[in-house]
Amino acid sequence: MAHVTLVTTGSRGDIQPFIALGRGLAESGHDVTVATNPLYKDWVCENGLTFRPVEGDPMGAVQGEQGRAWMETGRRGLGFVRGFRAYTGPILHQATADVLAACDGTDLILFSGPAFYATYSVAEKLGVPFIQAYLQPVNPTREFPSAIFPTKHKGGALFNYATHAIGGQIFWQIIRPIMNDIRRELLGLRPFSFAGPFLTMLRRRLPVIHGYSPTVLPKPKDWNEAAFVTGFWFLDTPSYSPPPELTSFLAAGEPPVYVGFGSMTGNDPERLTTIALEALRLSGRRGVLLSGWAGLAAGDLPESVLKLDAVPHDWLFPRMAAVVHHGGVGTTHVGLRAGVPNIVVPFFGDQPFWGDRVHALGAGPRPIVLEELTAERLAESIGLATSDAAMRARAAEVGRLIQAERGVEEAVRIIGRYLAQRPRFFEGMA
Repeated sequence: MAHVTLVTTGSRGDIQPFIALGRGLAESGHDVTVATNPLYKDWVCENGLTFRPVEGDPMGAVQGEQGRAWMETGRRGLGFVRGFRAYTGPILHQATADVLAACDGTDLILFSGPAFYATYSVAEKLGVPFIQAYLQPVNPTREFPSAIFPTKHKGGALFNYATHAIGGQIFWQIIRPIMNDIRRELLGLRPFSFAGPFLTMLRRRLPVIHGYSPTVLPKPKDWNEAAFVTGFWFLDTPSYSPPPELTSFLAAGEPPVYVGFGSMTGNDPERLTTIALEALRLSGRRGVLLSGWAGLAAGDLPESVLKLDAVPHDWLFPRMAAVVHHGGVGTTHVGLRAGVPNIVVPFFGDQPFWGDRVHALGAGPRPIVLEELTAERLAESIGLATSDAAMRARAAEVGRLIQAERGVEEAVRIIGRYLAQRPRFFEGMA
């Protein structure tokens, strides 16, 4: 067995699947360390995994004035990339030093998308094999456009491939000067070339594990055999006792509609609250609001709406008539697995992509981008999601298919196979 270090940063939805994967690896006999932001230390340790800190404060990043502006970039890909640099640039040197310390003595490194730039260079410095582990499709394909460089435009195979190539290079070029300074000063490595390591990794067919559902997004036919789609890495709540007010509320009437936006804030959370409440009123539906980081529903609420600070989504969502959320990859997968229609209000990043996938699957209405969100539009979507028999049947079917997947088990199997091979990863790569 081996010592495996998982490196990931970001919001709760970015971290939770890697804790699930870490638990799966630990249960198969591996010694597992999760290197992530200090905010998640207790959560990692509660799941029996070793924690190592990596510089970064994702909650502060989205709650500050700069972060709120970042949330509103929506489908404006260049604005999202600039916001990523504004958050990542000042902390990248320390984050890389933290990753270097966390990975010392490990046998294999797995890293997520947000942690790519620091961790790839650390793996090269230490001469340790790595596996890329993403929650979004990262390898270029002709079948669909890039998830991390959202676009309103639709095109054919060439357009789709171009969004991956151009979007990836925009990310890379905007962070390359900072990363090359770190490689020289901290790691003693030569700078990356203009193209970076991406084409080399594709040519060498280095393993890439995608931790999302093949039901939601099947593996493209033009991906090579080293790219895997395992199924989502769910971290289920082992047991949960709901508070009495929630039990009573659920028993008092028809299933309500969930509304919550996770770690997304926006510049005006009061507006989100007002829209949500009015949409529920217009649609004639009861509602459960989860405040999350968005600070929803601080004021008085009608009897038809219950506000809670936190409830495990895997327990709550199957008891809802529909779920309204921001389209984060984790919330989307839990929502779809629950077998109820999903209404996505994407804020930025890959959220528009997952909202489009929900609609393409027939498991929810067309997503409502944040800048176009009104109470009337949301009420119309709630009405459709709760009354359209075909949509409800399709959502239930998608839920059954996802429930049958075993994402963590499949990922652990693939990782074990590569560990047994112990390939040489770094010859001629930089």
